[in-house]
Amino acid sequence: MRYLILGTTEALGPGGAVLPLGGARLRALLAALALRGGQAASVAELADDVYGDAPPQDAPAALQALVGRLRRILGSEAVASTPGPGYRLVAAPEDIDLYVFRRRVLDAGARLDAGDADTAATLLREALGLFRGPALADLPEPAGVRPEAQRLAALRQRVEADLRRGATDGLVPELTELTTTYPYDEAFRAQLIRALRAEGRHADALAAYESARRTLADALGADPGPELTALHQELLAGPPPSRTGGPLSLIPISEP
Repeated sequence: MRYLILGTTEALGPGGAVLPLGGARLRALLAALALRGGQAASVAELADDVYGDAPPQDAPAALQALVGRLRRILGSEAVASTPGPGYRLVAAPEDIDLYVFRRRVLDAGARLDAGDADTAATLLREALGLFRGPALADLPEPAGVRPEAQRLAALRQRVEADLRRGATDGLVPELTELTTTYPYDEAFRAQLIRALRAEGRHADALAAYESARRTLADALGADPGPELTALHQELLAGPPPSRTGGPLSLIPISEP
């Protein structure tokens, strides 16, 4: 069995067929169980995830009935009862896409630190490809905040890997779109400047710095951070260097 929660919740049978989960409550229950990676969750925690601010009058009984329905779909042994009381999904982390994503990002970070940008880029593309939509789409909105932040961190690392291996084709349009979507993200701004510089577009790189400086000043009342400032000084000093690498603080993807 495989469980997909990086998007609308899905369960895949042994042959890879999508199992019919039915309504939103069943998807929310499975997402809440899969999010915990095979660890137990109390009835109160699961009820809060599934029902949010509108729990039924007897939430524990309603949840028990929902667990019974999920067992009929996944198999009677797929959801175990635990002391507390509570429930857990009988699954290993490698059966759940969120945990596969995290493992690949960690492996990619180690490869990047070791100087193997090609393998890091491949691993990060595979990890990011696991997202089929907003993470934990069937749970209340705050639940998906952390995976989405981890997705953005992985995206920064993937761009960094491409810059370090000199694979700049297509980076400028991608980073232009990213800086439009996330205008206050200084890492994406710095990567755009580096990609422009790598293409020999010195004047455009200076213009990208000025755009970042104005945006930060007008919206946040802040000056550019150390990385943007250092890049600006390099641009003012003369023609672009031959290398494309540069500093980026890798953001660790920790287990919940």
